[in-house]
Amino acid sequence: QQADIRVHRGGSHTLRHTCVQRLIDAEFPLKTIGDYVGHRSPDSTAIYTKVALACLREVAMGDGEAL
Repeated sequence: QQADIRVHRGGSHTLRHTCVQRLIDAEFPLKTIGDYVGHRSPDSTAIYTKVALACLREVAMGDGEAL
């Protein structure tokens, strides 16, 4: 709060999301990541790859100024 950093959705979900995203960025296998965070289905982990692609597309299209 003192740093005036605003998080759209704070809490454990944000930490978990960041963890998974960084593991994906580090090219860990999706199965390994899913097991680590307790996903029952590989589809749950694969959702995070789509988020990464959306960010990449945003940057590539020149709209990623806010990232």
